[in-house]
Amino acid sequence: MDIRKVEGLWTHLHWLTTLAEQGSYTAAALRLGVSKAAMSQRISELEHAAGISLVQRTTRSVRLTEAGQRLVDNTRGPFEHIAASFASVREQAGVARGLLRVTAPVSFARQQLVPRLPDFLRANPEVRVQLEVSDRISSLAVEGFDLAIRHSAQAPDTHVAWKLCETRSVLVATRAYLSKRGTPKTPDDFSSHDCLFYPRSTGGAMWSFERRTARKTAAAPITVPVTGQFSASNSEVLRDAALDDLGIALLPDFTAQAAVQAGKLMVLLPDWRVTGAFAEQLHILRPYTSHVPRAVGVFVSYLRDSFAIGFPM
Repeated sequence: MDIRKVEGLWTHLHWLTTLAEQGSYTAAALRLGVSKAAMSQRISELEHAAGISLVQRTTRSVRLTEAGQRLVDNTRGPFEHIAASFASVREQAGVARGLLRVTAPVSFARQQLVPRLPDFLRANPEVRVQLEVSDRISSLAVEGFDLAIRHSAQAPDTHVAWKLCETRSVLVATRAYLSKRGTPKTPDDFSSHDCLFYPRSTGGAMWSFERRTARKTAAAPITVPVTGQFSASNSEVLRDAALDDLGIALLPDFTAQAAVQAGKLMVLLPDWRVTGAFAEQLHILRPYTSHVPRAVGVFVSYLRDSFAIGFPM
């Protein structure tokens, strides 16, 4: 076939690839932003040029013939490469744009991430952020997320990762509770207090402590069993229970920060480090991809600058 005739069918081939991905003329037309009639016409023209049927039509869906599938398989890769190349060229224009899908833990998102989004969105008016707030560990590649923020001891090597900041566990209570029950002076004192903690699947709750020291060799950790009337699997819920004078809560610092700075909660035993409760780092993750949208890089840089100092009390 004359190469000029083939060049005139590039759009037709792209539409056939889209039809194969979407599974129906209606869905493919919607994806391409054209009418169903135009979609059907282009496929008919392509079949006429090829001299063979490429699509088997039914009342509810379409299925490619062997020839049609072979054509799609052979052209999908080049079309994806063209799309990636064009996206890369657009990124060089220097303007971050497009949809960013982000997933983050509930407490961190509500307390720390969401309050920082307005400044980012005002500075990047062509970027849209879709945030999933969930403590569930999502598969970024499978579920289509561009970025995830994870509260973890170390970043998984299956993703590109940046350290966002350090974080620590803190013990907090209200002045009203402490005036009634007394202020703990040592880790052992917690065994006689109402403690607010994450429930464990088996056994009772245990809090472990290490004394903060300048010496290279630290003292042996102390583990204390704790009890209380209330436990919950969300740090915001535990913070709110502490604010209602129900006991001493063990929280990540990013959940406690605002209440501590406002003087509503008091930090206990600052000379001791709580271990094994929450991870001590926050990470930003993205899946491995050949092309990284400019919006992703801009958002990551913004977050790392914003959280550089962690969560001072």
